[in-house]
Amino acid sequence: MNTARVAVVSLGGTITMTSATGDGAGVKPSLSADDLLESVPGLAAAADVTAHTLVTIPGASLTFAEVLEALAWARSAVDGGHDGVVVVQGTDTIEETSYLLDLHWDRPAPLVVTGAMRSAHAAGADGPANLLAAVQVAGSPDSRDRGVLVVMNDEIHAASRVRKMRSSGLDAFCSPGFGPVGYLEESLAMFGGEFRRAEPLPLPATPVQRRVALLETYLGDDGALLDLVVAAGYDGVVVQAFGVGHVAETVAGAISRATSSVPVVMTSRTGAGTTFAKTYGFPGSESDLLARGIIPAGWLDGRKARILLDRLLAASWSTESIAAEFRLRGQLISSVRTLQ
Repeated sequence: MNTARVAVVSLGGTITMTSATGDGAGVKPSLSADDLLESVPGLAAAADVTAHTLVTIPGASLTFAEVLEALAWARSAVDGGHDGVVVVQGTDTIEETSYLLDLHWDRPAPLVVTGAMRSAHAAGADGPANLLAAVQVAGSPDSRDRGVLVVMNDEIHAASRVRKMRSSGLDAFCSPGFGPVGYLEESLAMFGGEFRRAEPLPLPATPVQRRVALLETYLGDDGALLDLVVAAGYDGVVVQAFGVGHVAETVAGAISRATSSVPVVMTSRTGAGTTFAKTYGFPGSESDLLARGIIPAGWLDGRKARILLDRLLAASWSTESIAAEFRLRGQLISSVRTLQ
């Protein structure tokens, strides 16, 4: 029997959803953290597990405040003697919430996020298996000092890389470009590589969320929406550009206007790969946008870039410091070394 102590906190999501009808349709969040633990065979042999229900809502309805409350709870659990923590939530926002947690997670103990693609009443519900795997990862000494991990479908992903790439199906989550950092094999967390992780960010003195827009360019984009966002008083903008960091020349003009008043970050709308710096030179190319003051996000996708920009703005960082932090975190995601 594993003697690790693991704390589980539930925020709701599909893993907690049940149906009031016999056909399993119209599922809604209803199960508590204790209910979830009771549904997992073999959990007692995996770790000494305690549970707490924070909220029971869909992942799409989570707010920064609730995620940061889960962060505070996880810190207290580790400080109180637990070896690891599992956060259970809806999969719609896991790629964002896990990165938000990772930016501020400052404990060596593992913090693992999981959920389910099928409700508790569905045939072949994956919630119990995912929860068991998450507890096994959270209780493993090999998981320490890796920041926040996402465990789904027996795969272990880094929070800074993972994305929900499919709307449904057990294989909805992946880490484009680099793949998982590990797998669950015979109940053991097996890691095949690791990457350098930047120092955690301190929490802002006041729990404030900034207004950061996430815009995606498109064929025929004239930049008017970016102008409207800036005029509406947003604190920052993330632009998901074509390919390695390209927009139409008309949008480039709007970016020049925007960077004169707010930080504007550029990511690739493809969701995989990095932004470039000097390969292309036409108006609206990556080198042109850099000259106009845009901040490249490197390997970070748009959703994670928005989370990072919000955290830096909430802490009142200067535009120059924000750019330096994006250079650091946008490169670290690609720094992988194989464990010997």
